[in-house]
Amino acid sequence: MYLGIDLGTSGVKAAVLAGDGRTMATASAPLSASHPRSGWSEQDPEHWWAGTDAAVLAIDPALRSAVRGIGLSGQMHGATLLDDADRVLRPCILWNDGRSAAQCRALKQAEPAVEEITGNLVMPGFTAPKLLWVRDNEPEIFARIATVLLPKDYLRLRMTGAKVSDMSDSAGTLWLDMAKRDWSDAMLAACGMDRRQMPRLHEGPEITATLRPEVASAWGMERVPVVAGGGDNAAGAVGAGVVNPGDAFLSLGTSGVTFVATESYRPNSEGAVHTFCHALPGRWHQMAVHLSAASCIDWAMRQLGAPDAAAFHALAQSVEPFGGPEIFLPFLSGERTPHNDPDIRAGWLRCDSSTQPARLASAVLEGVAFAFADGIEALRNAGSPVEEAMMIGGGARSRHWGTILASSTRTRLLYGNEAEAGPAVGAARLALAGVSRASVESICPKPDTVFVAEPDEALANRLAPNLSYYRRAYGALSSIEDTEQ
Repeated sequence: MYLGIDLGTSGVKAAVLAGDGRTMATASAPLSASHPRSGWSEQDPEHWWAGTDAAVLAIDPALRSAVRGIGLSGQMHGATLLDDADRVLRPCILWNDGRSAAQCRALKQAEPAVEEITGNLVMPGFTAPKLLWVRDNEPEIFARIATVLLPKDYLRLRMTGAKVSDMSDSAGTLWLDMAKRDWSDAMLAACGMDRRQMPRLHEGPEITATLRPEVASAWGMERVPVVAGGGDNAAGAVGAGVVNPGDAFLSLGTSGVTFVATESYRPNSEGAVHTFCHALPGRWHQMAVHLSAASCIDWAMRQLGAPDAAAFHALAQSVEPFGGPEIFLPFLSGERTPHNDPDIRAGWLRCDSSTQPARLASAVLEGVAFAFADGIEALRNAGSPVEEAMMIGGGARSRHWGTILASSTRTRLLYGNEAEAGPAVGAARLALAGVSRASVESICPKPDTVFVAEPDEALANRLAPNLSYYRRAYGALSSIEDTEQ
């Protein structure tokens, strides 16, 4: 058996795969984030460890005892700061934290070649600007930083004692030379840091360390090897079989992602498209990223008094898609693709005296779909044609939402039989590849398709006026934000 652990923002997922690739069991434990100020997002790394322990121990002991390798996946970009005794210095600043806009501007001035080196625009979500914010606002903490780890790599430290990261996750720090797949001394220097504070780099399937004796005993396992793993999106791609050039997936997690595998390093930062290393050696990918996707459902549930996600989706489904004037802007934490705007905020627009909760709920599904339409258009403009994509993530449970997404983006969406466990399954596959030395192609089949959401041309035509209004509304609100700053 092979265990995959995925550290998400809203929970930790664990998946156990047999040697033939079958998923034998999954388990999860919830997490929550804190928001001390508007635009801030943090988590306590100790909660990650407690959630991981709970998720792993929820797996059948007989399966745990048969585990022969572990792979890790996790939310990207988080700044986990440790002192020289490996103690956490402050809560981790997460991927959807927008506080470091000023530091982004400073980083571009400090290293004008940043886009050439990293292949990406400088955005508050990335790790490097977060460190500059700590330097500027918490200098006593910055002075004590001995190591910076990404969230899943903090789990590795607790599990093994090793300070290691993989290429795909490290690609989202703005400290990686993307073409060389190595730390960039120039980018580190621009942040007042050096290689001594960075983890050792490995490719996703490479073995990095073995479980500590006390962790192995607590989990009922042998001291099995732990492979490097991948960032959540790259591991999700491995879990969905998105490993060959042109393969794509659409993820509806806390954030939203459209991911396209590429055969080479093809940077194109126009439209805020990300270019990162894949979790597999010698491969890269392009991504469109939206900071709020399924998280919009959680937010709207609270506003509308829906008791759970199922009730919310039933409410939204009780009216025709694009049947009213209401528009939802899904910018709870700002936006990346295509706007790179940490300050824009969410809301319902064009409500009138006839607006009902069902229409507000449906508008949320439509607004997220509009964000994906903009992201996929940016990918197509960047040279990655997206005609078909696998669906993964918790939001992939709703086929009704899939139909809205397919029509909004004019993309054929394939629902697999392991949609929710994608990154955890991908992490387990990387462990299988590293321990058994099996070829990537043999361990990365695409999941069986259980449903296909086809673009509906009539529905697409009905959405066109609302999509046009959505885009103009962003422009108008963005200009207001600019005026206020």
